[in-house]
Amino acid sequence: MRVVVNFDLCESNALCMAEAPEVFEVRDDDFLYVLQEEPPEELRPKVEAAAAACPKQAITIEG
Repeated sequence: MRVVVNFDLCESNALCMAEAPEVFEVRDDDFLYVLQEEPPEELRPKVEAAAAACPKQAITIEG
């Protein structure tokens, strides 16, 4: 699984971070950081929830 973020759409709302803090982090600079571009399969439910929670639909999952 690979996490892809369209940073042109991302507003750094941190909703993804609330769902999957192991994978996403919004830092003090108000930018989203992907901590694990290829997270382990056991995190798939959290990553899918994070993608679904994104109001701008900026997160996609490949594989």
